[in-house]
Amino acid sequence: MFTYFFRRLLAALPAIFGVIIVVFLIVRLAPGDPALLLAGEFATPELLQLTRERLGLDKPWFVNTEALRQGNFIGIFDTQFTTFLVNLAQGDLGTSARTRSPVLTELGNFYPATLELALGAMIVALLIGIPAGLIAAVKPNTIVDYFVTLGALIGVSMPVFWFGLLAILFFSVQLGWFPVAGRGTLAHLVLPAISLGAGSAAIIAR
Repeated sequence: MFTYFFRRLLAALPAIFGVIIVVFLIVRLAPGDPALLLAGEFATPELLQLTRERLGLDKPWFVNTEALRQGNFIGIFDTQFTTFLVNLAQGDLGTSARTRSPVLTELGNFYPATLELALGAMIVALLIGIPAGLIAAVKPNTIVDYFVTLGALIGVSMPVFWFGLLAILFFSVQLGWFPVAGRGTLAHLVLPAISLGAGSAAIIAR
C-alpha cells in the first residue's frame, strides 16, 4: 500500500509542479501592478519601488541572468519564482490587496463555512440519492421509477445557481421558511446544502 501511494505521489509531482507554474504565470501576467494595489494609487515612486523590492517584484521571473554573467551560480536562483516557491512552502500566500491582511488568514476565516457547506451537501446527496436509487431499482418500470428518473434528469441538467435562485424565491421569499443569506444557524445551511447537493443526489440516484 505504501509503495502504491508513493508511486502515485511521484506520478502526480509533475502535474503539481505544472499547476504551480501556471498559477505563477497567471498572477504575473494579470493586468495591473501588485505594488500599486498594496501601496495605494497616491503612493510616491519611492514607496512603489520599496514595495516592489519587499515583494520581490524587482527580480527576474525564472533565471537571474545578471548573476549568471557574474559567475554567481547560486544567485541564478534569486528569482521571483524561487521566492514564490519558498513562500508557498512556508504557507505565505501573500497579502490581500483589499483587506491588507495575510491571504492565509482570509482563507482561514472562510474555510469553516466552506467545510460546513461541503459536508451538508454530501449529506443531502447521500440521504436523497441512495434511497431514490434503491426505490427505483426495486420498482422498475413503475410510476415511482419514472418519477425518480425524471427527478434525476432534472437534477443533473439544472445548474446549481439556477436551482439555488428558485429555492430562495420559493422557500425564502414566498414562504419565509429559511433566511435568504447569512450564517450561524442550521436554517442558514439548509437551502445552500440542498442546492449544492441536488446535482450529486441526482447522479447517485441514476
